[in-house]
Amino acid sequence: MNNQELGQQGESTAARYLLSRGYALLEQNWRFQQKEIDLIATKNDELIIIEVKTRQSNRFGEAWQFVNRSKQRYMIYAANAYAQKVNWPGAVRFDIIGICHQPYRLEHIEDAFYASL
Repeated sequence: MNNQELGQQGESTAARYLLSRGYALLEQNWRFQQKEIDLIATKNDELIIIEVKTRQSNRFGEAWQFVNRSKQRYMIYAANAYAQKVNWPGAVRFDIIGICHQPYRLEHIEDAFYASL
């Protein structure tokens, strides 16, 4: 399985996970400029911007650790654009879902970072 297929599989797994926990998915792979937000959802009147990181193993670190400051800044910028586009009136939260295949583990980090970067 190549990296793109692994990433798509991880996003589908994350979407199913979120739906099973009462989240409403609004967008998957929402494009803004040259990049994309993996998942956009709502729950409890919050707009939730979700980055999904999938790895075959955790040999080089946990999947969530690969969401660096540069990626966080971009997600904040894109979230602002999305919130303006849909006229979002409430709070915005940034989550990370890390998925490791060997051994299998899904980790959902709510409020993984804040828009004050």
